[in-house]
Amino acid sequence: MEVTNSQSLIRRIDLAKESPLFFKVFALVTMGLLLDASDVYLASTTNTTIVATKFATAAQGSAFLSAGFLGLFLGSIFAGYMGDRFGRNRIYSINLLVFGCFTILAGFSPNIQALIVFRLLASLGLGAELVTGFSLVNEFAPVAHRGRWAGAASFVANLGSPLGLLLCTLLIPRFTWRSVYFVVGALALILWMIRRHNFPESPRWLISQGKLDQARQLIDKMEINGSYQAKPHSSATKVVHVSLKRGLFVAAFLAGTTTVVQYTFTSWVPTLLVKQGVDIAHSFLFSTIMMIGAPIGALCGAMLVDRIGRKPTIGIGFLLTAILGVTYTMQRTSTMVILIGFLLTVCMYAMNASILSVYVPELFSTKFRFRGSGYANAMGRLLNVIMPFAVVAIISRYNPNFVFYGIATLAILGSLVVTIWGPETKKHPVE
Repeated sequence: MEVTNSQSLIRRIDLAKESPLFFKVFALVTMGLLLDASDVYLASTTNTTIVATKFATAAQGSAFLSAGFLGLFLGSIFAGYMGDRFGRNRIYSINLLVFGCFTILAGFSPNIQALIVFRLLASLGLGAELVTGFSLVNEFAPVAHRGRWAGAASFVANLGSPLGLLLCTLLIPRFTWRSVYFVVGALALILWMIRRHNFPESPRWLISQGKLDQARQLIDKMEINGSYQAKPHSSATKVVHVSLKRGLFVAAFLAGTTTVVQYTFTSWVPTLLVKQGVDIAHSFLFSTIMMIGAPIGALCGAMLVDRIGRKPTIGIGFLLTAILGVTYTMQRTSTMVILIGFLLTVCMYAMNASILSVYVPELFSTKFRFRGSGYANAMGRLLNVIMPFAVVAIISRYNPNFVFYGIATLAILGSLVVTIWGPETKKHPVE
C-alpha cells in the first residue's frame, strides 16, 4: 500500500503545474547560482592580476586556481552525500554561509598563501551550491517542462559570468582585486539570511524516506494551479530506468568534459590574451564581451533540450565546440578573436546548461540523485585541479594554441560518449 501511495504522490509531482511554491524555489536557487557563477570567474581575473602585480608567481597563481577546483571537488562530494542522507534542505542552508564568509576573508588575505587557503574553503560552499541547486530545480519542476526550467536556471546562473567579469573590469583597476571579494561575499551572506527559513524540503526526498504526510502537504501546495494532463502513450508516462554504472559513467564523463572545456577557456583566456600582447585592461574587456555568450548559450541549451532532445543537443553542441576551438587559434584580429570567442562561449555554455543542470540529475533515481550528481561534478572539479598546471606547462613550453586543441579533442570525445551510451531522457519521468 505504501508503494502505491508513493507512486501516486510522485505522479502528482510530475504533473503539477508551476505554482507559487515552485517559483519561490526557482528564484531562491537561481539567485544563489548567480552569485556562485560570478565568483568562478573572479578567479581567472584575480589570477591574472595577482601574477601581473607580483602578489604571486605564475606557479602560485596556478596553485590558487587549483585550490578553488579542489574545494569544488570536495564540496561536490560532501553535498552529494549529505543531501541524499540528511535531506536537501539541511545541506542547502549552509552552502552560502560557508561561501560568503570565506570569500570575504579572501579579500583580507595578507599573502598568496592565505588567499589560497581561503579560496579552498570558500569553494567548498561553491561546489555544494552548484550540485544542490540544479538537482532541486529538477526535483520540483513538472516533468513536461523539466528541461526548460533546469536550463532556465542555468541561464540565470550564467548571467553571473559577464557580471563577475564586469565587476572585475569596473572595480579592480580602481580598488584592487580585493574589492570584488568583499562585494560578492557580502551579497552571498544577505541571500543566505533570506533563504535560511524560506526553503522547503524536496517532496521527492521525503517520499524516498517514507515521510509521506510531509510530502503530501508540499504536493498540495504544488498543485494549487492544477495539473497537466498526460497523454496515455506519451513519453511522460514511461519511466526511464538507467543502471547505476551506466548513469555514473555517462554523467561523470560528460560533466568532466564540459567542466574542463569551459573552465580551461574562461579561467585562462585573459592570461592567454596577455600572452598574445593584449594589455590587462583590454584582456578583461575582451573576456567580458565573450562572456556575454554564457547566458545566451545557456538559454539556447534550455530551448533545445526539450525541443530536439538531450542527446542531439549535447552531441552536436560538442562538435561545434571542437570546430570553434580550433578556429579560434587561427584568428589574428581583435574583432575575430572576440567574435569566435563569443561563439565558442555560446556553445560551451549550451553544453554546460544541457549537461550539468538538465541531463546529469536525470540519470539518477531520487535516492542517489545528489550523490550521483555530486560524483559526476566532482570528476570535472578533480580534473580542473590538475588543469592549471597543465596549461602553465603548455603555454611556457609550447604554443598557447595547444590549449584549444585540447579543448577540441575533449569535446569530440564527449560527443561520442553521449551518442553511443547516453540514454534519451526528454520528458520522461525519472525514478
